[in-house]
Amino acid sequence: MKCLLCLCLLLAVLCAVIHCCPEDICHEVNNTNLQDGRENLLTFRCYKKGSNYADFVFRFYKEAASKEVDKNIFFSPISISTAFAMLAVGAKSTTLSEILEGLGFDDVTETSVRDVHESFHKVLSVLNCPVVNFTLNIRNALFTANGYEPHDSFLKNVTEFYDVDIYSIDFHKPEEATKKINKYVEEKTKGKIPELVGQLDPSTVLVLVNYIYFKAAWEKSFDPLRTYEDDFFVNTNASVRVNMMQRDGTSNAYYDQDLSCMVVELPYQGFVRALLILPGDGKMKQVEDALSKETVCKWQSKLVTRRLNLQLPKFSISGSYDVKTVFEQMGITELFSGNADLSGISSNHDLQVSQAVHKALLEVDEAGSEAAGGTAIISTRFSSSSETIKFNRPFLILISDKQTSTAFFMGKIVDPTKK
Repeated sequence: MKCLLCLCLLLAVLCAVIHCCPEDICHEVNNTNLQDGRENLLTFRCYKKGSNYADFVFRFYKEAASKEVDKNIFFSPISISTAFAMLAVGAKSTTLSEILEGLGFDDVTETSVRDVHESFHKVLSVLNCPVVNFTLNIRNALFTANGYEPHDSFLKNVTEFYDVDIYSIDFHKPEEATKKINKYVEEKTKGKIPELVGQLDPSTVLVLVNYIYFKAAWEKSFDPLRTYEDDFFVNTNASVRVNMMQRDGTSNAYYDQDLSCMVVELPYQGFVRALLILPGDGKMKQVEDALSKETVCKWQSKLVTRRLNLQLPKFSISGSYDVKTVFEQMGITELFSGNADLSGISSNHDLQVSQAVHKALLEVDEAGSEAAGGTAIISTRFSSSSETIKFNRPFLILISDKQTSTAFFMGKIVDPTKK
C-alpha cells in the first residue's frame, strides 16, 4: 500500500487593526540577496527577463480562475510555493525538476537548488520580522506518523531553511489525528480557521502544514462614520447591497487605455501594498488574459499621484482550493503519482502526495485589511479637484511586499457578500 503525504496550505488573513502595541523592529535581515550577493530568486524585478517565480503567481491564478468562473478567488502564492519548496527538499530526479519548474525556477542545476531554498529562507525571514501595526507570520509544521523516521538530512534542511515545527502523531487513529492537526491550526490562526483538513487516510505518514497569519492597518484609514449602504454590481443583470467605505486624499493611480482598466495602489502600514485593478464592463476576461509580470511592471511605472474620493466595500470572503488538481493542470503530475521520487524524505520509495489543500480568508474594513479593488468612473487626466473612484463591481487584487518585491496575495472579488 502506498504511504501518503498530505500537504495542507493555509492562509488566514485577519484585519481591522485600530490600536496596536509597539513592537521591536526586526534588524535581523536588511536585504534578501543570497550569501554571495546574487539577487534572490523570489523577488519581483521588472528588469529581469524570462520565466521566474512571478510567472507561477499568474499561472496559478489563471488556472484557478478558469475553474471558478464568476466566483470570488483568493489565495496566497507564497504559502503554496513555500509548502512545495519544502517538499522539494526531499524530492529527487524528475520529481524535483517538475516541482521547481512549476514554481517558475527553470534550468535549476543541482548546485543551484540550494539557491532556491536560501531564497525562500531570506524572504520568509524578512516577512516574519515584527513591525508596529503590522503582523505577518508565516510558519510551517510537519506531522509525522509514530515510528516513521524521515532522513536526518531532510529534517535538518527543512528546519534550517523553513523553520519547521515537527510533531509525532498516530495516523492509525485518523479521527484523532485530524482533530489534533485542526486544533493546532485553529490555535495558530486565533480561531479563524477551525477546520483545515478533512478525514485523513490511516496510511498517511506525513502531513505538512503551512499557515499565514496577517493583520495590518491601512496607511490611511477610512472614517467609519462615512460608510454607507450602496449597490455592488455582480454583473450587468444583478446587484447586491454592501457597506461602502469612503475616504478623501491622495493615492497613486493609472488608467490603462489598452486594457480598459483602472489601477490604484493602496498601501498598508509597514511594507505591504495592494494593487487594485478594476476592468471596465465586459473587460474582465481581457485583463485576466493579460496578467503577467510585464503588465504589472507597466502599471507600476505609470502610477501617478491623484486626489481621490476612494470608495470600496467592506467584505469578508474565503477561498478553498484543491491544489493537487490545479497543479496537475499546470503540468505538475509526477508528484501525485506512483512514480514520485521523494526518497530524500525517507528510505521508503513508495511515498506520494495524496492531498494538497489551500484555504484562505480575507476580511476588509475601515481600519485595515488584506486588499480592495475597484471600478473607476473618472477622467483619465490629472485634476486638482478630487476624482471619484468607486469599487462597485468585480475587481482584481495583487498584494506584495515592498522590501522583498515578492507577490504573496492575489484574488478576484466578484461578490463581496459571498463568504
